[in-house]
Amino acid sequence: MKEYRVAIVGATGLVGQEFIKTLEQREFPVSSLTLLASERSVGKKMMAMGHELEVKETTTDSFHGIDIALFSAGAEHSRHFSPVAAKSGAAVIDNSAAFRMMPEVPLVVPEVNPDDIAAHKGIIANPNCSTIQMVVALNPLHKANPIKRIIVDTYQSVSGTGSAALDELSVQAKQVLNGQNTIPHVYPHQIAFNVLPEIDVFWDNGYTREEWKMVEETRKIMHADDIAISATCVRVPVFNSHSEAIHVEFTRPMSPDDAERILAESPGIKIIDDPAISLYPQPWAAAGSDDVFIGRLRRDASHPNGLVMWVVADNLRKGAALNAVQIAEEMIKRDWVRPREVAK
Repeated sequence: MKEYRVAIVGATGLVGQEFIKTLEQREFPVSSLTLLASERSVGKKMMAMGHELEVKETTTDSFHGIDIALFSAGAEHSRHFSPVAAKSGAAVIDNSAAFRMMPEVPLVVPEVNPDDIAAHKGIIANPNCSTIQMVVALNPLHKANPIKRIIVDTYQSVSGTGSAALDELSVQAKQVLNGQNTIPHVYPHQIAFNVLPEIDVFWDNGYTREEWKMVEETRKIMHADDIAISATCVRVPVFNSHSEAIHVEFTRPMSPDDAERILAESPGIKIIDDPAISLYPQPWAAAGSDDVFIGRLRRDASHPNGLVMWVVADNLRKGAALNAVQIAEEMIKRDWVRPREVAK
């Protein structure tokens, strides 16, 4: 079996750590693993692939001989180093928003549009976490009955903001329960026992950047520029996994039974749906899982061609690290990336 030299940029962050777990759990064919981060993390030791590895600083020389570079270091870092890595010959899979909407950069969810990878010019973009789980759930139905309109409301966990947000939720929850005042740092308001309809910055049209990502990315991934989409993205006091209430209008009526049959036969999806015993997807249960979970599947009482569903997925796994690793696996399967000889 061919093996590949892999680099993880942003290895010490939540997604970077999830990259390591995912590579290990899926037995990815790694010949060597390089852990890269900013200067402040240099020298940190991390266990990976059965070895203790030292984190190195990301520099323009970091990608010599690297076959696959997995980026999770933020948009500014990606804009600088992803082109450097690609120019060095690495296949770059970038988890930031830096390249997603560039026409020449494929934006890929392997269950939906794996063929798009073939058009890459060195960089493949990983979509936004909330977009990924939605298109995995909707694309099989769209192929059977074209979607005309999507209304989605998200309930997004704090892990999507990073480790500082996890700490803030923990600290604030204890403060509130002890009758103390909270002082927010990561978010504009208290997140413990609260919900914030603000993720990323507000735009002049009243939507946030996060909400507009779902609109533009969904159309690009599904090759469906004519789908009408509206999103409201909300941060909730949950540690991990994003939830979404999705209302879909199809071209023709579709029964919940037909939709469930299609979804149950689709890759990356698990149906959990028995309201009689309060069985439906929940964030805590989805955490650490690879699948996109779907439940509460029902007719939309407001439209004859509509369905409503509840969709939950681990935002660090399928919403980030797993999707990127699946892209790399797809490239290997199709022989679109090969181990390179390194000049000595």
